[in-house]
Amino acid sequence: MAKNIVGTKISAGKEDSNLASLNKNLHYTIDAAGRTLGRVASEAAKALMGKMRADYTPNKNSGVKVTVSNAGKLYIRERKRSRTIYTTYSGYPGGLKKESLASLTARKGNGEAIRRAVARMLPRNTMHTPRLKNLSITE
Repeated sequence: MAKNIVGTKISAGKEDSNLASLNKNLHYTIDAAGRTLGRVASEAAKALMGKMRADYTPNKNSGVKVTVSNAGKLYIRERKRSRTIYTTYSGYPGGLKKESLASLTARKGNGEAIRRAVARMLPRNTMHTPRLKNLSITE
């Protein structure tokens, strides 16, 4: 079974009549070509949380797998590339590190920018890491 919902491809189990079969192996594909970073990241975060499903439960991991394709063709303004600063702190004196979006994308590609944006849109609870493991990004 394959349906197209606004550029998003959904594939589910073999039977449509049984709700249990829809709960297994849901997979969303998002095409990032020509779209902005925030729009792609918010759609991916919503799908990872399971909010695009009829049986959404906030305290359960939905198990939805999300693939973002064409991350290299993502549209990011030059002003956003220079002004967006990612800050990390190691906990040690002098351990504050700052990096702009431009240097991050030069070093690791647009996929890392999408991954960080999605990670910050997900709730910070015990399901944060398993949900991020269901995100795959292709350049």
